[in-house]
Amino acid sequence: MPEVSLGEQIVAERSGQGQDGQRVALVVQYQGTHFHGWQRQSCDRSVQGDIEQVLQSVLKQPVTLHGAGRTDTGVHAAGQVAHFVAPKLIPAYRWAAILNHRLPDDIVIRGSAAVSDDWHAQFSAQWRRYRYTLYTDPIPNLFVRPFTWHYYYQPLDAEAMQAALTPLVGHHDLSAFHRAGSGRAHSWVDLHAAECQRRGPFLQVELQASGFLYGMVRLIMGLLVQVGRGKLSPEAFTQLWCDRRRDLVKYSAPAQGLCLLRVGYPEFPFPPSVWFDTQPQFWLPSPPELAAV
Repeated sequence: MPEVSLGEQIVAERSGQGQDGQRVALVVQYQGTHFHGWQRQSCDRSVQGDIEQVLQSVLKQPVTLHGAGRTDTGVHAAGQVAHFVAPKLIPAYRWAAILNHRLPDDIVIRGSAAVSDDWHAQFSAQWRRYRYTLYTDPIPNLFVRPFTWHYYYQPLDAEAMQAALTPLVGHHDLSAFHRAGSGRAHSWVDLHAAECQRRGPFLQVELQASGFLYGMVRLIMGLLVQVGRGKLSPEAFTQLWCDRRRDLVKYSAPAQGLCLLRVGYPEFPFPPSVWFDTQPQFWLPSPPELAAV
């Protein structure tokens, strides 16, 4: 704690004296429940806004934080990546402690490190990976509620859902899963992986792509559960997006089940333990058999 306070004091005194800047990368976790997404908002709370506010209070000057992607309202992140420029007076690795000391409890900086001046959290990224988690037990569970979609209405067939996901891998126009309001000029996506697995009452879907369309994962999940219920065949699911039938994709899955799992870079200054797979996977043991009385 004394080191952090000293660092803040040095920056406050000398940040405006023409010191050379350095680019600092962050690995950021946040529970999205009480945020109106990543992007800075004029009135509502955002992750970018909260971190920028702390940076500005330390540096006594405006700071812009650049993120690898913009998560929506209520969406979580286990390994979001961001960068900002700060004076070299504090070693880059110390920014994690400085920020964690001042940030609210629903944001954590897992690491900070110096990167080159041409490194960019968004434009240097090669891929992003999301995980969506459903909880399918009919009995509610308070401890998983903030991070899952409690979908207990009908059993879900994980094998059928995987069969529907597999054809998505590749370079495709996924305008059927593109919400209105995006500034992106096209709907083509390079999807690298699409995986579905069941872990007891939990069903997890992971999607990895070079980039994602606005609302894409939640729209896919909203339709995919219809495949799991047997209301839509995997073949019909594929035909729908191949025909770009956005009008037939009517439901978006709830935000709380979605998590930005990690972001991949060709050069990254953090070890895998900091960023690779830091959202715990839910697991519940089977109840023991009752002894005969």
